Amino acid sequence: MPRPRDKVSLLTAAKENYAKLTQMIEEMSEKELNTPFDFSGDAGKKEAHWSRDKNVRDVLIHLYEWHQLMIKFIENNKGNPDAKSAIAFLPSEYSWKTYGAMNVMFWNRHQGTSLEDAKKMLAESHEKVLALADKYTNEELFTKKHFAWTGTTDLGSYFVSSTASHYDWAIKKLKAHKKNCM
Repeated sequence: MPRPRDKVSLLTAAKENYAKLTQMIEEMSEKELNTPFDFSGDAGKKEAHWSRDKNVRDVLIHLYEWHQLMIKFIENNKGNPDAKSAIAFLPSEYSWKTYGAMNVMFWNRHQGTSLEDAKKMLAESHEKVLALADKYTNEELFTKKHFAWTGTTDLGSYFVSSTASHYDWAIKKLKAHKKNCM
């Protein structure tokens, strides 16, 4: 599926990929749900997230926390016409070069969160993010620099990255885990 470039495609892709993700999890066996992730035998899986996330809960919490970033980004900047006073998408102590450390912080924050709680949290945040996206027009979402606080990109790209694209990432990760459980 191509990257969404309009509101309808964004909402459709987010809903479809979320449905695929939740269905995949519902269909996982107890063994798949309870076996820790181990991608160490696959030399192609070198990115940090392959060793960071240890189970299904970790993946869901990662998605949840990125939803929180999206929600806060909108809340912090709505009504802000000035790029100089914009509050960045990432927390101030992180940058796009150091966001891996932020992901580890999210991981650490939720080591006491249960899989069931992670599912509920993700379901609620998914609905909130879609409701937020739905409030914007196609022009507001997909016109670069429409909002000064989105910098050189468009708001829709932030929504795509924190929903449809991230869900696709999670699906691929869970598929690899299921394959390892065979």
